[in-house]
Formats: sequence, structure tokens, C-alpha cells
Amino acid sequence: MSGTGIGESIGAQAARSRALAVLRTRGKALAVALLPAAVAVVLFAGGVSGRMSGEAWTAARWAVGIFAAVVLVVAAVVAAVIVRASPALSPTVELSERAAPDLYRLVRDLADRLDVPAPSALALTPDCDSWLEDRTHPAHAISGARRRRTTEAPVLVIGSPFLWWMRVAELRALLAPVVAGTGPSAQPDIAAARRFVRGLDAAVAVGASPGRGAMHTAALGFVGRVARLMLHSCQTHAAEMERGVAVAASERAQAVDYGLRIVAQEQVGLAYAGWDRLLTRVALPAWRMGRWPARLDAGVVSALTELSRRDRLAEGFTSRLGERPACDLLEEPGAIDEAASLLAARLFHGGPAKTSPDWSPVDWQQYPEEVVDRKWRTEAARLHRVLDELGVPQSTGPDGPTLDRVMEHLSGRGTDTGDHLAAGITAHVAREEEAALPVAKSPGDTLAGWAADPLPLFPLQPPRTGRELLADHVTAMVCCAAVDTAGAAPGLDWLDGPALLIRGERCGDLATRVLSLTEDGDAAPLRTWLRTLGVRPEKPVRLV
Repeated sequence: MSGTGIGESIGAQAARSRALAVLRTRGKALAVALLPAAVAVVLFAGGVSGRMSGEAWTAARWAVGIFAAVVLVVAAVVAAVIVRASPALSPTVELSERAAPDLYRLVRDLADRLDVPAPSALALTPDCDSWLEDRTHPAHAISGARRRRTTEAPVLVIGSPFLWWMRVAELRALLAPVVAGTGPSAQPDIAAARRFVRGLDAAVAVGASPGRGAMHTAALGFVGRVARLMLHSCQTHAAEMERGVAVAASERAQAVDYGLRIVAQEQVGLAYAGWDRLLTRVALPAWRMGRWPARLDAGVVSALTELSRRDRLAEGFTSRLGERPACDLLEEPGAIDEAASLLAARLFHGGPAKTSPDWSPVDWQQYPEEVVDRKWRTEAARLHRVLDELGVPQSTGPDGPTLDRVMEHLSGRGTDTGDHLAAGITAHVAREEEAALPVAKSPGDTLAGWAADPLPLFPLQPPRTGRELLADHVTAMVCCAAVDTAGAAPGLDWLDGPALLIRGERCGDLATRVLSLTEDGDAAPLRTWLRTLGVRPEKPVRLV
């Protein structure tokens, strides 16, 4: 076994071979930069020895010498940018050993069993994935902290939903092949090749950034093109190198909890499904209202439990909940969950970095009243403002915003009526979202490692169409009428988000009736549904 900890496996050999190919690209670039200088040295040496005398040789010497000097200066600038450019850093929640001593102990024990270096630190990401990340670049050093050595082991980034949904043994089995990757990371050729590729990638990003002037922008653009050319020439070798590293890590991890890892991988797919539904159906409506759920990771357990109850493929998974959850490895799981939830809001929605009166946390117990009810009444109020702007008369009966007014306007008037109403709602929503966009004015309000890249970095959904907005607003108006006149209540469905509860049961047959009204202008199915539940559409509702 070699001292690198990756042995002589096929994957390790393939990874090192590809790493050497990547480094040969760097060597070729250096040779091209030095070639004019070498020619100039030969010409000047020939002049000194008297073998290359005459005006023609003199002119050639000075021309080549000047050209070589220019090439060396340009090469030095390009090399400086590649070395100094800061590679992108994954946004994470830093996890100190004091905050998670048991988790650090688990990872170090796992590294000892795998006979590889232990990760230098742990961090959490609000996503269903785990990986190793090199943070030895000087630009990644935390202010006031010691500078990381280039030979230091990478940081282990763990998906925060895994800690709450997985059991301790499952998490250990899942992390085994990831931690095994620290062995290849310690191999000098692979580490050097990775630093070179990361530098090229960062230099390409620098070349695409705007400069301080025309000359500066042109210079950065040239550096970016050179870096892109080198990156293109070695990208195949770099991809194969990473594939070889993954194979080597997987081979080494086979001896550790291999049978349990198969079960853990099944949990990864289930966790991803529940996490995606929780973000898009539950968290996103709250973020749009200026509230961010402070316990997203705890919520994913409720979402996955509900998914297991509904989906036969997931049956039996909830029986694991009696075992010790991996979040018990944290000293203060609530505080860590809150930090990860705020980061998720920033990444997927673009929320501010800190709480404020317009951006505050919300607990799951408060979600129905403070998010669902407020969302419905805000959308209903917006719907009636647009109706006022379009000159739609009030319905007959008591003064005030009524559901009858909406149904009478949309029923039997053709598709143009719905299109005009949808366009008005879309314009209002666009103006309100633009006015609510957070502006990063200080370094603390930007994501580390991502400079001034616009937030959100990873939008969850494309912008809603006008028809989708119209259906949402009509649904909100119906729900407000049901709450105010029929004793219904706002509720939370862990997989579908805001829900209307009638006599404690979720109402799931409203969407098709609303679509009949908004798409076809047919109000009969909705009116029948309202009569059945005792909802009074002629009564005014309370708006925000």
C-alpha cells in the first residue's frame, strides 16, 4: 500500500495517470511561453560567439528578444491570475468541533477504519448531497483564522436533510465512500492537477467579469480566453481523473458497512423527493410572504413520514424512526437547523442574510395562520385591486369584496376576460417582487466564494404564468370565503403546502373546479361545491 492511502487499485492508477496528463497540459503551456525566450537566448549566444554576425542577425536578435519579453510578461500575468483567482466556494453552514463533537468523532473513526486522512473540517449544505471540498486557497480563509496549508485535507460537506432523516448507522454508511476520497486528495499529482483545474476555472470566471475600464476588460478577456483554451484541452483528462478517484474511493469503502449502504442509498432517494416537495410546496410560499421556516430539516422528517404513509413504495421506512437520528450528533440541532434554513432561503429564493421586520422566521405551529391565511388574504386583496382597475362593478348584495364578484366576472365572458385579469395580476406581482428584491450593499450580504453573483443562485421554479397566477388568486379568494363564512381553517400539508381544512379534513377537490372557472368560464362546478359546504359567496370577506 502506498503512503497516499489509495493503494494500487485500478481506480487509483487511472486517476494518477489522468492527473499526470492534466499536468502535462500545464507543462506544454509553460513550454510555449518559454520557447521565444529560448530562441532569443540561442540568437544572442550566437552573436557573442561570432557565428551569427551581421545586420540581419542583429535585427533578428532584437526582434525575437522583444517578442520573447512580451510573451514572458503576458505569460506571467496569465499565471498570476490563475494562481490568485479564487475558486468558487460552495455556500455552507460551518460546523465547528465544539458544535458537533460526536459527528467529528464518527467521521474520524470512519477515516481510521478506511485508513485515509480525516477531513480537516465539517460543513452542512441545505441539499441532499455530500462531497469533499478543497478550501486551502488563501481567498477561502476566514478572517482572523489561520491560513490553511495546501496539503491540508479537504472539508467534508454533508447534506443537512440527511442528519435529520437518517439514522446514525445509515449516515456512517453513506459517508464512507465520501470520506474515502480524502486518500486520493492527498496524492501529490492528483492534488496538483485539481489545483490547476480549479485555477483555470476561476480564471475563466475572472475573464468574464466586468473590468474597471476598456483596457482592463480587454486584458481580463484575453486571460479568460487563454484559461478557457487550456481548460478545454485538459477537461477530458480532468473528468476521467475524478471518475478514477470515485472508483478508488468506492473500492476502499466496500469493506465498511457495505450492506447498510444499500439501505442508506434508498433513503437518499426518498430524502431528495421529500426535500424537493418541502422546498417547492411549503417553503416557497412562505419565502414569498417574507417569512422563512426556521426548521426546514425537522420539517423534512414530517414530509417524508407523510410520503411514506401515502406511497406504498415508501412503506416501512418510518419504522426506522425509533432508532437514534443522526441529528443527535449535534450539540444544538435547533440552532444548526435554523442556520441551514436561512441559507436555503438565500440560495433558492434570494432572501436577505439577516432577519428583519420584512424577513422573519416562522415556526411550523404558526405556519397556517401567519403564512397560509395571510397568503390567501393578500392574494384575494390583489385580485380585487385588479378588478377595481379594470372597472369591474361590485356584485349585488352587501358592499365589500365578495367571491360572487369574481365568479360573475369570469363566467361566460370568453377567454379575453381571464387573459386581461391574468395580465393585471401578473403586472402587480412583478412590481411587488421587484420592490421587495434584496440589495446586497455590504460584504456580509453576499455569499462567500460567489462574489456579487445575483441571488437566488438556484431558483426552485420558473416564473409562474399569468394563468397560473389567476388560478392561485381565485383559489385564495375561495379559501377566504370558506374560512369566513363556513368555519373552514387554513392548514399545512407537508407535501402540498397551504391547504384548506374543512371539519379538520384537507379539501383536495377544489383545484379542478377553479380551473373550470378560470379556463372555461364555467362557474357551475364551483358553485355546486360551495353550496355543498355551506360557503356564502355573496358575503364580503376580510382582506389584508
